[in-house]
Amino acid sequence: MTLDTSLDATVPTAEIVREYGPFPDADGVHGVSYDGRCIWAALGTALVAVDPHSGDVVRTLERACRAGTAYDGRHLYQIHGTRIDKIDPQTGEVCASIPTPGPDNSGLAWAEGSLWLGQWSERRILQLDPQTGRVLRTIESDRYVTGVTWVDGELWHGTWEGEASDLRRVDPATGEVVERVQMPAGTGVSGLEADGNGLFYCGGGPSGMVRAVRRPQRRRA
Repeated sequence: MTLDTSLDATVPTAEIVREYGPFPDADGVHGVSYDGRCIWAALGTALVAVDPHSGDVVRTLERACRAGTAYDGRHLYQIHGTRIDKIDPQTGEVCASIPTPGPDNSGLAWAEGSLWLGQWSERRILQLDPQTGRVLRTIESDRYVTGVTWVDGELWHGTWEGEASDLRRVDPATGEVVERVQMPAGTGVSGLEADGNGLFYCGGGPSGMVRAVRRPQRRRA
């Protein structure tokens, strides 16, 4: 199958308002989170905290991190192979770990007391019990799932196949696509987080960059 990588004129294109990086020594951006003050980016061999105003790296935690990152208000969660580590962001200490329910794990988010795990090649999002890793819900997609985030009760995820990448708001009960925003040509989404104040932070994969994208505004009747 040949994937059509052209932009769809009927789908709005994401507005990139700022770019961070490329970060030195990064082998790519694999996961993105936000703790209310800093953007966290998983760069392969280190988790870095980035000031969203200055773009400066203000903290570095040396560790393997080649997939999604999440924050629950106190701890970071980082996919590492076939497990998810719960991390003290001040010290980098791993406080606990749970197994992942299979390979090819990509995005990670925290919402409603659960972890939400994107599985790239399986094209799905799993709701996990953060204590045990038990699968509580499965949401199917028709695209490779990269980043995952919840904001204002809405579930969004990134996709990236070939050169085509977009952000999708989906019905968490059915997986139906409710809204879609395509990334500009030449850019993609490898990790996703919302800041709760009108922006998405999108990992840029091998570009080694994080991009701030304006969240679509709701139309009022």
